[in-house]
Amino acid sequence: MPRPLDHARRADLLAGVITFIADHGLAELSLRPLAEHLGTSSRMLIHYFGTREQMLVSALETQRPDIAALFLDVHDIGLLRDRLTHSFTLNTTGPDDISLRVLLQVLGAATVPGSPFKPYAVDAIQVLVTAMSEAIGRIDPTHPDPEAAATLLISGMRGLIQDWWITGDAPRVHRAINLLVDQAIPRPA
Repeated sequence: MPRPLDHARRADLLAGVITFIADHGLAELSLRPLAEHLGTSSRMLIHYFGTREQMLVSALETQRPDIAALFLDVHDIGLLRDRLTHSFTLNTTGPDDISLRVLLQVLGAATVPGSPFKPYAVDAIQVLVTAMSEAIGRIDPTHPDPEAAATLLISGMRGLIQDWWITGDAPRVHRAINLLVDQAIPRPA
């Protein structure tokens, strides 16, 4: 008879998976070192999650913030612009830093043909673009293309975050963020 799942232990393992990937990377992730880090065995990880990919997607789903809520209280262009430029620093240096590092690795892995991460990545991007598009459209009903502006902002911010983490050139990247926001969401006249 199979051993029943300990849901509290499963939740602890998922949190540990995210931390491990943030510290060690996704590209070379192997179950044996991960299991050792988590204080379990690779056999138990398979018991809890099925496959390595299912484990990673489950771990990512536990970290997904409520993106729609991030923009729900934004009702003017100035606040949206401020939230975007200030959230860059908060999301890349605060408690969301680990989740964001892992998400960016998974998005990169999803570009490989046949990647098991592609459905998760497509959904993650769509959730972000939809929430941002709705906020832009609500705030500025005359905006010519809220979805394109949201795509530009989401994709641009993703690239700028990677640039900052790789180069450490915060002043240049912050100038680029301001330029990106100005292009996607012009200041009111």
